[in-house]
Amino acid sequence: MNKFRRITLATLAGGIAAGVGFKAFAQGRRHGHGPIDAADLDKHLDRMLKHLYVEIDATEAQKQQLEPIVKQAAKDLLPMRESLHAGRREAIALLSQERIDPAALEALRAKQIGLADEASRRLTRAIAEAAEVLTPAQRKELAAHFARRAGRWHG
Repeated sequence: MNKFRRITLATLAGGIAAGVGFKAFAQGRRHGHGPIDAADLDKHLDRMLKHLYVEIDATEAQKQQLEPIVKQAAKDLLPMRESLHAGRREAIALLSQERIDPAALEALRAKQIGLADEASRRLTRAIAEAAEVLTPAQRKELAAHFARRAGRWHG
């Protein structure tokens, strides 16, 4: 395989892998497989927020502010999740062809990176909005909570 194809495939795989992380925002009971029902998404988000509120000892005012931030971000990210899944299917189709089309792979890579960038921006905006609602002590507690969870995911 020539150098161009290796770089293209590695970049495409990296773009697809980057998108996989965004599915966590939209997981319902189906654990990221298939379309997500709006009611399932709301139930999942309500459960997640309930745990978050306990973890940071949120006030009622904070709960009222955080819920729309989180729910709107999840709803905004949901179509991106579906597009990333479609890109994965497209990549499989492209790589299954008799002859690999480098231009098609590059176009898909660029599209997937664009989606990942758009999702990252939306997620960053939601995090910044939520951070404005929390006190510095709550942000530190939340960061410690995520650090403990990261150890279970990767440790």
